[in-house]
Amino acid sequence: MDDELNALRRDRMRWNAPLSEAHAELLLDRMALEPGELTDLGCGWGELLLRAVARVPGLRGTGVDTDADALARGRSAARRRGLTERAEFTEADAASWEIPAGRVFCIGASHAFGTTRAALDRLGRVVRPGGRLLYGDGFWAAPPGPVAAEMFGDDVLTLPGLLDAAAETGWRVLHLSVADQLEWDDFESASRLAWQEWLLAHPADPRAERVREWLDRRLREYVREYRGVLGFTYLVLGR
Repeated sequence: MDDELNALRRDRMRWNAPLSEAHAELLLDRMALEPGELTDLGCGWGELLLRAVARVPGLRGTGVDTDADALARGRSAARRRGLTERAEFTEADAASWEIPAGRVFCIGASHAFGTTRAALDRLGRVVRPGGRLLYGDGFWAAPPGPVAAEMFGDDVLTLPGLLDAAAETGWRVLHLSVADQLEWDDFESASRLAWQEWLLAHPADPRAERVREWLDRRLREYVREYRGVLGFTYLVLGR
């Protein structure tokens, strides 16, 4: 797809993970936010980061990602909300980030570190002693079929396996919750919505057939291959 359509695709997504407003508020509560430094590694456009900073005067946030378009969206949102002095977005590799912080988010970005276990191990060097990590990752909620296994790769663990990896890398689980089916359905629908709306408004566009094929394939894969099979957990971890 061209740059115009690529920039549009995530436009209707609030965040790039299966998460409701109420669930997000719960996670921010469990992170026990306080004045200091918060880093979001693999932040995308940093919606949860901005909400955290807006909650706590004296909390400064840094979002780190390699997606320049997502970072630009985050900076724009920070300007609209009057948060530019306390929220910044940096184009950098999350796996190479070394500046410690008392609170760290890493949601849906374990691939940047190679494996789940590698991510949990490396993040232990970024969270200050006594700090907290909000870690979000996919897991197999049911045995995957061959298509789902190929789509998501060999590193996806079961939830018990993910908790074992956290324990083996020195973390204690302070909070555990999983995305429910409504959160998943809304996330998947939102990931397609901007292109669905564009397609309805531009049925004769030369790009329309490719967009239609992509949308139909994504919906088919979700419903047939991994709906109810791939889960997503949010862990608040301390050490």
